[in-house]
Amino acid sequence: MSLNPHIFLKRSEENNSKCVETKQSQTTSIASEDPLKNLCLASQEVLQKAQQSGRSKCLKCGSSRMFYCYTCYVPVENVPIERIPLVKLPLKIDIIKHPNETDGKSTAIHAKLLAPEFVNIYTYPCIPEYEEKDHEVALVFPGPQSISIKDISFHLQKRIQNNIRGKNDDPDKPSFKRKRAEEHEFCDWNDSKYKGTTLKKIVFIDSTWNQTNKIITDERLQGLLQVELKTRKTCFWRHQKGKPDTFLSTIEAIYYFLVDYHTDILKEKYRGQYDNLLFFYSFMYQLIKNAKCSGDKETGKLIH
Repeated sequence: MSLNPHIFLKRSEENNSKCVETKQSQTTSIASEDPLKNLCLASQEVLQKAQQSGRSKCLKCGSSRMFYCYTCYVPVENVPIERIPLVKLPLKIDIIKHPNETDGKSTAIHAKLLAPEFVNIYTYPCIPEYEEKDHEVALVFPGPQSISIKDISFHLQKRIQNNIRGKNDDPDKPSFKRKRAEEHEFCDWNDSKYKGTTLKKIVFIDSTWNQTNKIITDERLQGLLQVELKTRKTCFWRHQKGKPDTFLSTIEAIYYFLVDYHTDILKEKYRGQYDNLLFFYSFMYQLIKNAKCSGDKETGKLIH
């Protein structure tokens, strides 16, 4: 069975175009009574049939799974890959997963399944080297130094300027290189050719909030610009008690970041381009919500 995502990308884009006219803007917080009801999603009929038939075999490792294999990052046998939407993202995403995070409970897998060309998942302590690219990479994580999405471009451009100044101060650099750096140092950052974001990659941490400290304090992440999503509220069914409802699941954080990035940085009207990142999440949310209402414990166990 081919797992090449290129074949199905056109179909996913066609599905998105069908709901452009009816899509409502997602730039404000989604209604709490049904936060996922206005999403522009591909048909979830394939998930409904899979849920009714039960667990199926992973075509790579042979394990019995529900909907997808969280080890191999592929749909299972009774969920044909051509029925799964593929999402095109405006930048690359790295997810750093805590080693104690239960794979079967991680929503980070959804991003890898639905945007495989754009998403990479690393298990801590494996972290890519970002030091030389800190002017084009940002980390989504709340904290006292965190900025809002709309300020990303400004702060990354400041880093570029600071890097240029630092290189210009290097006495070992040949004079002609110092002169070139001086020319860049005094460039007009309001000029249209310098406008926009230099952001090329965004990093997310996938772990429980109590486990994040070990990863966020790693020196390899210390130099990255931190971004916080302050206005979004989670609807995750495993939300941790005692934590604010602005603490999102990983797939929610990815989705909401991209929506805000699209409107605040790319300055384009959002028409549901990234809604299918919540393809699995929204289905599970509704399934668990219905199971709770009916007292159906078996459904909850099945999807877990």
